[in-house]
Amino acid sequence: MNASQSAGALHPANEALTRNERIVFNLYTISALLVFVLMMLLGLTMRMAQSNWAGVLPNVFYQIMTAHGAGMVGTIGLATSAVMWFFLRKYVKLSLSIFLANYVLFMLGAVALLAAVFIGGYAGAWTFLYPLPQHPMGLWSGNAAALFMLGYLLIGVGFLLFYLDVMRAIIRMYSNLGRALGLQWLFSGDIDKSHPKTVVASTMVAITNSIGILAGAIVLVMCLINIYFPSVALNALLVKNLTYLFGHMFINASIYMGVIAVYELLPRYSGRPYPISRPFLWSWAASLVMVLIVYPHHLMMDYVMPHWMLVMGQIISYCAGLPVFTVTVFGALANIYRSGMRWNMPSRLLVLSMFGWAAGIVPAIIDGTISVNKLMHNTQWVPGHFHFYLLLGVLPMVLALMFHVIGQNAPSRSSDKLSFPLYILGGLIFVFSFLAAGHISTPRRYAVHLPQWLLYDQFGSIGAILLIVAMLVFALHIVVGLLRSPGNGDSAHATG
Repeated sequence: MNASQSAGALHPANEALTRNERIVFNLYTISALLVFVLMMLLGLTMRMAQSNWAGVLPNVFYQIMTAHGAGMVGTIGLATSAVMWFFLRKYVKLSLSIFLANYVLFMLGAVALLAAVFIGGYAGAWTFLYPLPQHPMGLWSGNAAALFMLGYLLIGVGFLLFYLDVMRAIIRMYSNLGRALGLQWLFSGDIDKSHPKTVVASTMVAITNSIGILAGAIVLVMCLINIYFPSVALNALLVKNLTYLFGHMFINASIYMGVIAVYELLPRYSGRPYPISRPFLWSWAASLVMVLIVYPHHLMMDYVMPHWMLVMGQIISYCAGLPVFTVTVFGALANIYRSGMRWNMPSRLLVLSMFGWAAGIVPAIIDGTISVNKLMHNTQWVPGHFHFYLLLGVLPMVLALMFHVIGQNAPSRSSDKLSFPLYILGGLIFVFSFLAAGHISTPRRYAVHLPQWLLYDQFGSIGAILLIVAMLVFALHIVVGLLRSPGNGDSAHATG
């Protein structure tokens, strides 16, 4: 295979970005990278405050915690929606205007969130659990809480528009969502091997996360009404159920959007086909149902929850992620084995993402067991597991696409030899410091820690510093690569 054939295999012509597409894609990519670095710095500030290495007032700590949580969850959603858009537009006709509108609404929402936190003093955590936002004991005003919720609503409207456009485009191409999911091949018939995995995953995400976002919109409107009309009482248990249906669904959708990068890119770097199969279709169909009903595993400490919902939450916790996870990881390993893989930044990050997703899901499943959850839920075990699969699973999926798109426009290759292992080392130190602290029952969301907890906080701070240094190098390379003249690169970066 000569150089031009090789470039064509890695960067097919139907993925080339037009000028306007490139502008919008760059807006998503560069904004996401900048926010990721900023939120990592906020996270480092919290760990250093808990380590007694930085003086941060408790009320400021909780403001930082709120901004960090909302910023990371929102930005991972924004970045992975760019992954889904980048590949899905090859198969269906998406509206660039709506994709841009999602970005604009996200930025307006982000400004509202930051203003609510750092000007209004809101510090009720990204989960805005009722009745804390409405009863701040004088630390923030009702207007600040309302502005925070308005920010969420703006972001939610943007994502909902994007998903509606995705479903419109998919229905126009495949007649209905069931055919796009491949349901017609679940039990019998010859599967069309050319049916894109990206379409299956995108359809599942658009359906489930639209439902999750609608649940979030309902609970946000209920809370806004309660802020200004306190006589309108809310059912706290209903509010919490809707909140976690929304929150759990949103972060899971981000994983499922990010994994599209694995389906699309891995076979190009391994040089092997990665066709669709009946187990693959079954896994996504099963996950479509289970991801919507697994959220009660977040409410196992709520003893007033119906018992059957808690049991369902535990059982589905064991099953929900496994179908897609098993099929994807097994398929990826089979695809790589003895393939003569091209080992560069995109392929390394793809393999890292499989490890992070696989390893990160283990402590999550452990915490999803009722008897364990009683002890571990309010400890640092929980941030340990979700940082594991976000930092070492989902974020590498996003970074793999970014490095793939810039191709040969990356300013330097030599620093990759240091930044990639540094990212892994820092990430592992960071997440295992959380898990180890959770193992000794160190509580989460405490601004001030006891002396016997500090060693874990200090290791966590060191891990965070290594991680941020590597992330800064990644961000610099990607931003410079994106801003370089598109005519100098390969076909993925060019034209228009």
